[in-house]
Amino acid sequence: MDEDDRPRRRSPESNLGAASLLASESLERYSLDELDARVLLLEDEITRVRAHKQKSAAHMLAADSLFKPKTT
Repeated sequence: MDEDDRPRRRSPESNLGAASLLASESLERYSLDELDARVLLLEDEITRVRAHKQKSAAHMLAADSLFKPKTT
């Protein structure tokens, strides 16, 4: 199993890992081109996270339908 495939420890709600660090970083030292590149990179990351979230939600629905007791 690759390191990327292993479950990560959950962060406290006030600390969301790299996202928390990015949100607190000063942007003053970046040029306009660097800011544009950063925005593109973050948009790609948002797309990746949303796709993973959808995949996880589908997985959860499948697991729920399999393991939850059927009610009649």
